[in-house]
Amino acid sequence: MKKPILTIATILTVFTLKAQNKPLTEQDYARAEQFLGYNIEPLVTEGASRPVWVGEQFWYLSKTNNGSQFLWVDPVKKTKKPLFDHQQLAVALSKATGKTYQASKLPFQSLAYDTDAATIKFVAEEQSWVYNINNNALTENKANSAAQMRGRMVATPETISPDGKKAVFIKDWNLWVKDIASKKETQLTFDGVKDYGYATDNAGWKTSDRAIVKWSLDSKKLVTYQQDQRHLKDMYLVTTNVGSPTLKAWKYPLPGDKEIAKLRRVVIDVENAKVVSLQIPLDEHRSSLSDDITEGPQLADVDWNADGSEFAFLSTSRDHKIAKLQIANATTGAVREVFTETVKTHFESGVNAINWCYLPKTNEILWYSERDNWGHLYLYDAKTGKVKNQITKGNWLVGRLLKVDEKNRLLYFTGYGREQGNPYFSYLYKIGFDGKGLTLLTPDQGNHQVSFSPGFNYIIDTYSQPNVPGVTVLRDIKGKKIEELGRTDITRLQEKGWKAPDVVKLIAADGKTDIYGLVFTPTKMEAGKKYPVVDYIYPGPQGGSVGSWSFSAARADHQALAELGFIVVLIEGTSNPMRSKSYHDMNYGNMGENTLPDQITAIKQLAEKYPIDLDKVGIWGHSGGGFATAAALFRYPDFFKVGVSQAGNHDNRNYEDDWGERYNGLLENSDYEAQANQNYAKNLKGKLMLAHGMMDNNVPPYNVYLVIDALNKANKDYDLVLFPHSGHGFGAYNPYMMRRRWDYFVKHLQGVATPKEYNLRGANQVQK
Repeated sequence: MKKPILTIATILTVFTLKAQNKPLTEQDYARAEQFLGYNIEPLVTEGASRPVWVGEQFWYLSKTNNGSQFLWVDPVKKTKKPLFDHQQLAVALSKATGKTYQASKLPFQSLAYDTDAATIKFVAEEQSWVYNINNNALTENKANSAAQMRGRMVATPETISPDGKKAVFIKDWNLWVKDIASKKETQLTFDGVKDYGYATDNAGWKTSDRAIVKWSLDSKKLVTYQQDQRHLKDMYLVTTNVGSPTLKAWKYPLPGDKEIAKLRRVVIDVENAKVVSLQIPLDEHRSSLSDDITEGPQLADVDWNADGSEFAFLSTSRDHKIAKLQIANATTGAVREVFTETVKTHFESGVNAINWCYLPKTNEILWYSERDNWGHLYLYDAKTGKVKNQITKGNWLVGRLLKVDEKNRLLYFTGYGREQGNPYFSYLYKIGFDGKGLTLLTPDQGNHQVSFSPGFNYIIDTYSQPNVPGVTVLRDIKGKKIEELGRTDITRLQEKGWKAPDVVKLIAADGKTDIYGLVFTPTKMEAGKKYPVVDYIYPGPQGGSVGSWSFSAARADHQALAELGFIVVLIEGTSNPMRSKSYHDMNYGNMGENTLPDQITAIKQLAEKYPIDLDKVGIWGHSGGGFATAAALFRYPDFFKVGVSQAGNHDNRNYEDDWGERYNGLLENSDYEAQANQNYAKNLKGKLMLAHGMMDNNVPPYNVYLVIDALNKANKDYDLVLFPHSGHGFGAYNPYMMRRRWDYFVKHLQGVATPKEYNLRGANQVQK
């Protein structure tokens, strides 16, 4: 056996490596923490925010670095003035509280303006106040608590009618109505029983006590259903506590189950307590857009006519391939099929919003379809079920139908991909029903968010980019800019060393498709140094890693993590929305792909521009991102070295039925087994941390147990963080999870020590 000879070069190399592997300190973590939202957001001056329309006038909060004030704007008269005398209110509030306030820095936590009474109601110093603008009188608002004024009231299970006079609610599986003025309660249905109740809200992955209905416009009738869950299997969670645990059970269908929830659709004449069943077979618990049958608090895919005599509704097949548009008589329950659209993969009626609607005055249907590979609007004859004409067309897509002007036969909508630049930027357009007169109303480059005046004469338009702060302008309905209302000022932020992420355009794994992303680098980079890269992933298919493409000073902890010595990337992989139908379907039937080939090829491309160490690649994500992270470590173990997988749906046979059957197809038509993470756990080479909430009713913890069991059987080392009382989002334990994640990447990707149990704000505030 030969003895090793330590040369001077070897000794110098060892000392050099030790010098490079300098431990991170509490000061390093504290500096990184300065880039989290609660430290960053106070340094952003929004410019113009909280616009509230009052007829064709509005008020809003104007902010500058010198202070803020509420302004009243009259677009017709082209005037702008303070909403109230800020100086007099500052004096009154100072007198009432014994503290001193400046007019430009009043401590509003929330504010509401009553134009008729000429009063403002607001919360300041955790107290609710009423201020009379005319006589400058300030009184404590004892009728409403500060919590109520801030909108923190417990969500009511009641669903209010359009006229605000009635509310329906569920009691003992039946639907009741309450007269809001008299408080009188009347039972509307009588045959509801356990697991076959009226208007019940259960999608498996989410539930509530709210009554799910769609009121008629005249508040006299409503559409709802009796939901049959009697043959469904239960999902279980068990509490952690001293003494006997509590078993929590609810109906939670899974892909491949013989039975899913079914809906007996009914119309209820509320004034006469009469129930009419629609003359159709039971519908499956599906909608045309989300993994639920709700749109906000209401029943989705239902559109009433004005007098409540009939309504259009959509039935969607279990696999989302068939959408059937029908019109029902609200008195008899008779149903007439208008037309059916069938697709090869999955039908969607819009992007983040349902875009079809019924136009009974002209017997027409506005319809959204991706039949030509792009999401566009079509006009149908509601009597014949035939297409009258395609309204929008081209290699771009309609995002959200915002306004239907039936009188002038004009549509106002958001669109993606028509303008030059980033295809994820939303712009506002108008077009005629006949497909003529397409007009861009918000031409400034960026992602636009708009608010229309009630009379539809004016538009408040806020636009920004991930690396360009927002600008808010007032426009007329033709898109002409009337005035600028404010600009987001980040001067104070930049003085602290903050910088925006880079927006990057890359090529997907197929070698031809454009994909986009964000890159966060340390604010202080060392020349000649290569940095480990951390890939934050959310694979969709209903939305990607970046999320909003508007400006945000603090995106989660991405910049904070970069400050610890990483380059952090967010790559919008293929198979996500807001692009073409073929783009969205690229991984249809194989969600196990998880956009990982796109992530790998993108990181390699980024390494040509940024000082990325391709031997030190980490990845993390939550929910679908947790699924993708574990898959990355198992399927590409030579590329991804460290991963933190949070709340992952590791086997979609163990996740709610509507998710997998929508994007993979029915179990008998798709190889779910080949996508399950536990089948690849034996390939783990790097460092993997798994985290899950034990009370997760969205992605039940049995998903992670499958992976744990497989890792144990394969004799693999891994790390595990469990939250006994947390649901899907970890709640109060998020700061703890963030710190553990930072530690994991620093220790295992950089190879250096971390400060022991650094306390991020909020980490020690969990109630015991």
